[in-house]
Amino acid sequence: MVTSPVPMNPSKIVCVHLNYSSRVEEFGARLPKAPTYFLKPPSALIRSGEPVVRPRGCRYLNFEGEIVAVIGSRCRGIEPEDAGRFVAGYTVGNDFGLHDFRDTDAGSMLRVKGSDTMCPVLEPVVSGWDFRGRGIRTLVNGEVRQSGNTDEMQWDPHYLIADISRTHTLLPGDLVFTGTPAGSRPVEPGDEVAVEVDGLGRLVNPVVAAEWGIPEGYGAQPSESEEVRSTALGGDWEYRGVRPPRPAAR
Repeated sequence: MVTSPVPMNPSKIVCVHLNYSSRVEEFGARLPKAPTYFLKPPSALIRSGEPVVRPRGCRYLNFEGEIVAVIGSRCRGIEPEDAGRFVAGYTVGNDFGLHDFRDTDAGSMLRVKGSDTMCPVLEPVVSGWDFRGRGIRTLVNGEVRQSGNTDEMQWDPHYLIADISRTHTLLPGDLVFTGTPAGSRPVEPGDEVAVEVDGLGRLVNPVVAAEWGIPEGYGAQPSESEEVRSTALGGDWEYRGVRPPRPAAR
């Protein structure tokens, strides 16, 4: 295996929603027939050691340890069995999210998953790494909070890359986040979050409180509905097909 720097200027960062079987079971959800995705803006990227910032007024900042595929060459409309030729390598990522904005941004995930510092990625990228049968763990202050294996994935990285390439041209340096196992929970300022993946290394980021808050008087405000709490705390995911979420008591 060979390591090289991760390009930190991707044209896009594509993330799959549900993929690991333990996460699906935790949420009481059902996988769709095909993967669904959301985007993180490149401005959310930070490196290992840099702080993840929780704005004032937000409570539900969740970690999600993930494996990240790094695109090595331009690809469009490829087949899953060919996807490996277009991968520069793999690295470790953390798909942080501010679930306080889930009531207003669940459709786009713009603020939930795209706010500044919500995308830590480890340098360097590892080429020649086999994603099969690999362990992935997330630790908070040294305590394991997530522990899974890539064999839980419904759709492996090659499938995801080929699927995305049907409609989006993937360019060198683009990042594909491949999902997270069960156990994501909110963290607090002062916590240290580490993601470890067999053969890829360890990504570590401290959580800090922002000196700034979400301005009031315009725009959506952080909220704490039943849907927000349920998603952040690992409950029945958005109550899809079960019942509409009830607003939080005030």
